[in-house]
Amino acid sequence: MRKWSEAFQVASVYVGTIVGAGFATGREIVEFFTRFGFYGTAAIFLAGVLFIVLGSKIMLVAIDIRAKSFEQLNEYLFGRRLALVMNIFLMLMLTGVCAVMLSGAEALFTEQLRLPQRTGLVFTVILTLIVMAAGVKGLFAVNTFVVPMMVVFNFLVMLLVMNTGSRVFAPVVSSGWEEGGKAVLSAFSYAAFNLALAQAVLVPMAAEIKDRSAVKRGGVIGGLLLTVILSSSHISLGTLSDPASFDIPMAVIVEGTAGTLYFLYLLIIYGEIFTSVIGNLYGLERQIRSYLPIHSLWIYICLLSVVYVISLVKYGTLLEILYPLFGYISIGFLFLLLIKPDKAR
Repeated sequence: MRKWSEAFQVASVYVGTIVGAGFATGREIVEFFTRFGFYGTAAIFLAGVLFIVLGSKIMLVAIDIRAKSFEQLNEYLFGRRLALVMNIFLMLMLTGVCAVMLSGAEALFTEQLRLPQRTGLVFTVILTLIVMAAGVKGLFAVNTFVVPMMVVFNFLVMLLVMNTGSRVFAPVVSSGWEEGGKAVLSAFSYAAFNLALAQAVLVPMAAEIKDRSAVKRGGVIGGLLLTVILSSSHISLGTLSDPASFDIPMAVIVEGTAGTLYFLYLLIIYGEIFTSVIGNLYGLERQIRSYLPIHSLWIYICLLSVVYVISLVKYGTLLEILYPLFGYISIGFLFLLLIKPDKAR
């Protein structure tokens, strides 16, 4: 029973790390999947398989080689010289994604709650420092609470949308093979981007748990949950004629089909943003502490100061530029992870 409990905690942190502002608001799903219409559905299942297989593998390899940070995993995958380049790139990615999360929180507070500018940024920064003071226990606690709510809510919204009789997926412009090929590439890009980022959390977490069966189950459960959330959100977003025209397209759907649940949805969006912020910062802090033996609190303050400045750029602009760029560069990480043998084997 204890192993299943640990597996669920692992799955919750895995899902919570990957699901952030872009995912929760629907913008990320539109960018990588929904714009391909029906082909995006097949791409989601491909991405789901990659999440199940490779999410588990990251944690198992981390246990086998006794890696405590993503730097050690990258040395195993790339060799010492290339690992240095990958580690710098990954730290920049984590910082950039944290900025997108904070910018998403700002958009949520100003656009949906009509609160003054910077309210969302300041509130999230303060709450992050409070939770991260508890370390990995705070990470587990927040994700174990938010992730089940997120899964149930996304599925409920999908059912409500389908019950309205709205047409799902507008016709795609390109020919079938062309659009299908783009969707497949997008699935690999999406999985590569998210797995490259997730290793910052999955590696130190696996090192603390050290139980192969628990992390393997957690990887499978986490990958399945991600597939369910992606699929349900994708189907809901497919009912909009132009989902890319909204900064928070999922909010438009919820407000139109389930108005009574609207504020609950905003709370869940914020929870998803917050889990991603604390997960990425946890990974960055673990890496920086291996170079600089200073107190974690000061590392978090410095990181949040940098992220705060970057997040002042408009949320939609940050997401459109950074996410696809990071995704294509991360495909090299995905390829090496696929071909690298499991050391234990």
